[in-house]
Amino acid sequence: MEQLLNDVLKVVDNHNVTTDLALMVLGNAATCMINQRVAPEQRKKLTEGFAKALKNSINDEK
Repeated sequence: MEQLLNDVLKVVDNHNVTTDLALMVLGNAATCMINQRVAPEQRKKLTEGFAKALKNSINDEK
């Protein structure tokens, strides 16, 4: 998983995009994967879990 994450971040860095644009692209990628690879009846539950995990992983420290 670490190598995949590093590869994705390297692509984003190589394109010198803003944080907002990078997050939009990654969000669109997540949406495409969910819509294409997850059964319709499982999408809502998966999306809620994904959003919760994302929210919980954000560091609030300054």
